[in-house]
Amino acid sequence: MSHELPEPRCRPLNLAFVVDPLPGLKAYKDSSIAMMRAAASRGHAVFAIDCATLGWRRPESAQPVGVFGVAVQLHMQPDNHDWFREIGRDRIPLSDFDAVIMRRDPPFDNEYLTATWLLERAEAAGVRVFNRPRARDHSEKVAIAEFPQFAPPTLISRDVEQLQQFIDEHADIILKPLDGMGGSQVFRVREADPNRNVIIETLTRDGGRTIMAQRYLPAIVAGDKRILIIAGQPVPYCLARIPKAGETRGNLAVGGTGVAQALTARDREIAEALGPVLRDRGLLLVGIDVIGDHLTEINVTSPTCMVEIRQQTGFDSAAAFIAALERECAIS
Repeated sequence: MSHELPEPRCRPLNLAFVVDPLPGLKAYKDSSIAMMRAAASRGHAVFAIDCATLGWRRPESAQPVGVFGVAVQLHMQPDNHDWFREIGRDRIPLSDFDAVIMRRDPPFDNEYLTATWLLERAEAAGVRVFNRPRARDHSEKVAIAEFPQFAPPTLISRDVEQLQQFIDEHADIILKPLDGMGGSQVFRVREADPNRNVIIETLTRDGGRTIMAQRYLPAIVAGDKRILIIAGQPVPYCLARIPKAGETRGNLAVGGTGVAQALTARDREIAEALGPVLRDRGLLLVGIDVIGDHLTEINVTSPTCMVEIRQQTGFDSAAAFIAALERECAIS
């Protein structure tokens, strides 16, 4: 992916970002806000839609698409404390926008699922939605099973006996729920750990919930690398999230330190193998996680780390995403 971004290739666009409530977003590090700023700087109109305001009503002749949202038009500001000025607020059919960008943060709960159903109805009527609403069918952890050549030894199961055998086989493993985020409920379990039984019981809810087990990767000390893939092409820099002392998890949410670095040959091999496959599914922005030489997750809901990469390398991933979006709108 070139460091030089093209000039906008289409007319100014009306872009709607489906996000969490604006007052709760942290402009100094939020990738969605970075995208909004990049869009505004390239001449596009920026709107924000709180996911909670999405709805549908039976279409009428003047409104062929029945999906709507309360859209707030924004004037983007450079100040990270007062980062936007509200221009107007109206209930607007999604058909009025050139593209809708789904950026609500996890967790993947029933309301998130409902939002994707509504966006799918809009998409069926011709609205461009990125990532496509069916990204909900892409489990960010189970998805690595499609690319086993890059994954570490992994078990996905709720069978307690199988999980115990996996610990015995690999001696040092990671256990985590399939719907976790930010390092929540991630456990490192060694063969002699006196708490291994209770950890399995707790995570599986006594065998009632499927979880993931992976062999512990010592390369985590060098960071859990977030690699962004935009329109099938990897960003040339990743953000290695390095665990703090005494911690197994590198997630920034639990105190990890983000260090931007150029992709290794193995990073690029993995990203270039996955990129075209995911792009063909309408996944315009993907964030894969790589520890050492191994793929551990494929994130599609609301990938982050754009701000940190730009601050440390100068590469503007948010602007690269908007340029990709412009190409999509020019083609359609």
